[in-house]
Amino acid sequence: MNKTSNQRFSSKLAFLLSVLGIAIGTGNIWRFPRIVAQNGTTEGAGAFIFAWIIFLFMWSIPLIIGEYAIGRKFRLGLVGAFKNATEGKLTWMGAFMAFVATAITFFYSVIVGWCIYYFIYMIIEPLPLNTQSAMHIWDSYQNSVWPLVTHAIALIVGCLAIWKGVSSIEKINKFLIPSLLVIILGCLVRALTLEGATEGIAYLFTPNWSQLTSPRIWIEALTQNAWDTGAGWGMFLTYAAYMNKSQGIVKNAFFTGLGNNTISLLSAMIIFGTVFAILSNEGGMSRGEVLNIVKTSGPASTGLTFIWMPQLFAKMFGGPVLAVLFFMGLTFAGFSSLIAQLELPTRIVIDCGVTRPKALFIVGAISYVLGIPSAINLDILTNQDFVWGVALLVSGVFFAIVLIVYGLDTIRNEENQFANSDWSINVIWKYILKFFIPVAGLVLIVWFLADAAQVDQWYNPLESYSLMTCIVQWVLIITALFLLNKKINKKVV
Repeated sequence: MNKTSNQRFSSKLAFLLSVLGIAIGTGNIWRFPRIVAQNGTTEGAGAFIFAWIIFLFMWSIPLIIGEYAIGRKFRLGLVGAFKNATEGKLTWMGAFMAFVATAITFFYSVIVGWCIYYFIYMIIEPLPLNTQSAMHIWDSYQNSVWPLVTHAIALIVGCLAIWKGVSSIEKINKFLIPSLLVIILGCLVRALTLEGATEGIAYLFTPNWSQLTSPRIWIEALTQNAWDTGAGWGMFLTYAAYMNKSQGIVKNAFFTGLGNNTISLLSAMIIFGTVFAILSNEGGMSRGEVLNIVKTSGPASTGLTFIWMPQLFAKMFGGPVLAVLFFMGLTFAGFSSLIAQLELPTRIVIDCGVTRPKALFIVGAISYVLGIPSAINLDILTNQDFVWGVALLVSGVFFAIVLIVYGLDTIRNEENQFANSDWSINVIWKYILKFFIPVAGLVLIVWFLADAAQVDQWYNPLESYSLMTCIVQWVLIITALFLLNKKINKKVV
């Protein structure tokens, strides 16, 4: 047996910080504020926040509990765990989940590369004073060789971070997560001292309860929470393979989910406080104009983070320092998730009998080569983000199915018997996994596919956003893995 199988996290704190690293990524700082603004009204976004928190307990935490249970039970990567949990029948589902998470890694490392570039740029160059200057920085970077270079740097650093397995993973996260928290709190304090910032904070938490009668607000809230935490993707399962028996899965699942959502809310407070203070209070913009800037995605959904935030920092006292801290935090958040995304396929390759260094080289090299199209073409990156982002919902449904096949009562009985200081798994968990998550996941998938069918060239698989681009890529991968199920079973432990 590979010695990786015997590795364990050294302490409860090391494990908690590491799994928080999975949940906390660029999406907390980059995506969440934009989605909040898009789903708010001129009165406020509190109704969306309310629905988003509900789904933390109805989707994310139940799935994370399941991931911890299966990962710790079988002490294998995603594919090996699925093979053992379903007696080899649904191993292909684990392989699909692994492919989806890895396909996201291909372009996520490109995005982490953007964060690295902007972090360094903010240190050595002056901040842009207007949109034209900010766009020039972005365009100059994208039209150069730098995206390929920073993509490589992100992957090299990510691979080095997990070179020694769990011991290096926990050391890196012991530095990244506390540092990220300090940076976020520092930026929050500065944002709150800006005149007019309280208007932005008030907007964030002021509810328009009539919104809750719209199905869309619930769908958007569930989608955001599913993507926010990373629940049901297989990364928590991968880290749980190194989890000690003394580390309770239920408490850790709650702490992980609540910690992630807290970071998202703090990040949104920074963004909304800063934007309202600078653009509304000092710039004289109306609330609608301010919100439109937060909502606007820009090239590859980068508008707010990479185009507007540097301009806003340029307009405040201490802005250059805050800009450096902001992009440092974004880089740290990116790396904490990237190393988990790299560990997932690496562990699967190790389960096939390959040494960790060789597995890392394979995963790193493939990730770089297959990430090149996204690094040099934003349309390709946008397409991959859409296709495999929605596929993560399929992963959530697949994981719920595997838990049901293995036995929800079996998991409850096994875990509750050895709960010790942990909380027991309530019977409600069983019904959420058995009924709510499969149905909710299918509703979300149909919703997104129906939306993609509304575009003019919905039938064109080469379109960045279309129904057929999803169907073609999903069907190819699912069909191949389903047909190869027996061969996959022979490869993994």
